[in-house]
Amino acid sequence: MGSCDWNDGMDKVGNEGKGESVWLAFFLHEVLMQFSTLALQKEDAVYARHCEDQAKRIAGLIDKTAWDGAWYKRAYFDDGSVLGSAKNAECQIDSISQSWSVLTSIGDPAHRKQAIESVYQRLVNKEKGIIQLLDPPFDQSVQNPGYIRGYVPGVRENGGQYTHAAIWAGMAFARLGEVDHAWEAFDIINPINHGNTPTSIQIYKVEPYVVAADVYGVAPHIGRGGWTWYTGSAGWMYTFMMESLLGIHRRNTELHISPCLRQGWNGYQLDYRYCDTNYHIDVTVHDESGQVSKLYVDGALSEKLYIDLVDDKQLHQLRLEFLRTPVGAN
Repeated sequence: MGSCDWNDGMDKVGNEGKGESVWLAFFLHEVLMQFSTLALQKEDAVYARHCEDQAKRIAGLIDKTAWDGAWYKRAYFDDGSVLGSAKNAECQIDSISQSWSVLTSIGDPAHRKQAIESVYQRLVNKEKGIIQLLDPPFDQSVQNPGYIRGYVPGVRENGGQYTHAAIWAGMAFARLGEVDHAWEAFDIINPINHGNTPTSIQIYKVEPYVVAADVYGVAPHIGRGGWTWYTGSAGWMYTFMMESLLGIHRRNTELHISPCLRQGWNGYQLDYRYCDTNYHIDVTVHDESGQVSKLYVDGALSEKLYIDLVDDKQLHQLRLEFLRTPVGAN
């Protein structure tokens, strides 16, 4: 954990060098697997195997030590005490361990599904219109996680919405095929929905056309936007929309299309540019049993549901007939 991981407000959890971050274990696993792929591309099989071995070891430790019964723990302090457990008085659950268990596909699938359901039940606060980072906020506990406790409970990282993490939760819902939950998360995060009436504008008090890094969750400022024009949250919001919801994924020179469209959406059209070449994408969604998804490339049926991008400066037509994924099928 060190003096912090992604959440720099938790600067006292492992500042003596012994604390451990559960979220960082998920993240490190992802990095190791990506480095393994890179090493193989560079014909370094020895280093690739080293990365895979370390990733496998970490995955085993997560399943063994980090599951709390209904969600994953957040961290361990230097003294070995736990953070992010139902046994804690404060910060019983933190969203990022749960989201990244899904985004990295590590551990028991039943645990991952239960973890993200716990996020929906405990942290998606429809009444306040926010997705909390953690709950309950830090306030009076004898545990000292760091300067995060200097924020008023319900503000910024201390139990308010920190939009990076809220978006990761939405992406996790989409990854599991929880379509309604994914779009509900999008509607909560979408700044337009915080500025579409005079009343909501008076509550939000910041620009409704840019993403705010945080939204308050404590009276008398519930629903008030915080730090706006924050490029990190905006970048993740774009990724959420393009990859998780519209399903446009680019992997090197391959373009994959796997939509997660809300009920009532029967498709969409999108123009995608690769270098100097344009691709017109037309997606239609159907729910017919016994059917399969089909991709047509320039009028011809493809044997696969992705294309190899080419920069030939010609206009290409892609038509995807997509079978809507049943809820929870992933």
